[in-house]
Amino acid sequence: MFQVLRTVGLRAFSMASETYTSGTHSAAFVTCPNDTVAKDLARGIVERKLAACVNIIPAIKSIYEWQGKIEEDNEVLLMIKTRSSKVPALAEYVRSNHPYEVAEVISLPIDQGNPPYLKWIGDIVPE
Repeated sequence: MFQVLRTVGLRAFSMASETYTSGTHSAAFVTCPNDTVAKDLARGIVERKLAACVNIIPAIKSIYEWQGKIEEDNEVLLMIKTRSSKVPALAEYVRSNHPYEVAEVISLPIDQGNPPYLKWIGDIVPE
């Protein structure tokens, strides 16, 4: 029992003692037409250290206006965790490797999160 309490206490202290500046990292989102494009983009993004992790979220439905018409498509969503400073390079990589004429690349700053996870993003993605 003592060992369990000690481990929990040390983990809580470690998490509380790490600091994170709001906005240092971002979550970016990219839609893809299918799994193949999503996997290829995700792997290229991580291999180039443009992100620490890319989640591939299957089977989303997008409804949007394009060239004066309302469109509805099945797509795959990439949720990308990276440094905010890498978003321009990430967007450029996506634009250069995505089949859409206008690829969606949007990002939101990460305000808070699990400190060890946020540290891991920073360790994986160079400044």
